[in-house]
Amino acid sequence: MRLSQPFFQLPVLFDVARLQAEVAALPAEAWVEHPDRVAGNSAARLISSGGGEADAVHGRMLPTRWLEAMPYAQQVLASFGVVWSRSRLMRLAPGSDVPEHADINYHWHTRVRLHIPVFTQAAVRFHCDGEAVHMAAGEAWIFDNWRRHHVENRADADRIHLVADTTGTAAFWRTACGPKPPRAQWPTVGWQLEARPDLLTEDDQRSPIMPAAEVQWLVDDLRSELTPAVDTAETKARAMRLDKVLESFVFDWRQLCALHGTGGRGREDFRRLEGTVRQIACPLSEGLVMRTNAASALLVLEKRVLQHLVADQA
Repeated sequence: MRLSQPFFQLPVLFDVARLQAEVAALPAEAWVEHPDRVAGNSAARLISSGGGEADAVHGRMLPTRWLEAMPYAQQVLASFGVVWSRSRLMRLAPGSDVPEHADINYHWHTRVRLHIPVFTQAAVRFHCDGEAVHMAAGEAWIFDNWRRHHVENRADADRIHLVADTTGTAAFWRTACGPKPPRAQWPTVGWQLEARPDLLTEDDQRSPIMPAAEVQWLVDDLRSELTPAVDTAETKARAMRLDKVLESFVFDWRQLCALHGTGGRGREDFRRLEGTVRQIACPLSEGLVMRTNAASALLVLEKRVLQHLVADQA
């Protein structure tokens, strides 16, 4: 999700010792390889599709058995009063990095990633769009993951963050991005022995066919970022042609939605239009990128829009 600046720290603190004890008590089997097999990166799933050992961002999100064994972590998440999507403990080995990248997938268009450091040292640095911060244990941070970002662990021990995805309520966003009281006045969310928090998790967000209004929203956002990687007459002309192709695609998708609705009828027609746009966009997008993060225009179109237009049939 795009933010007005690279980082925001939320004015709230957590019981570091309690969080560390719960994380340390997890068995070795809770930790799995990073989905992209990035060296030195591993994770323990806390909220996942169906509550199982999966990394999908679609489906009914439920607590895993690992989160069920972490009552204070449940209280920490519930304290924000938001609906959570996929959430994990993310571990970065000493001397390892999270390589520089930007999060361009559909999932991230409306979601922000909350970080609560559990184990960390001052030599761990989080970089985003030219700025760098150290997120201290027990704090809470969000950042603009549409911008390019990376993490370095130059400490001599694992860095472990509780990392949770949410769209956030209005109150969450006021707290995260609004004026903050002095740090001495920030509340600490302490452990409550008898508390049984109501942890809110996402249901499946997909409709069989993406509604026309959402398609227009996603495509208009992409068009606003479209720019040549190298400013030449040829790339400018391609950018203008691709812009018109995407504009026409939205009109045609809206017509198909008017004809078939979004409940799953007419899949062949929707798939045909999806394929046509992909075929036309592929050569036109050569040399075109997103203005903010230099991500390939075709890759963003594919991962943010085209792959999600028609949900797979159960």
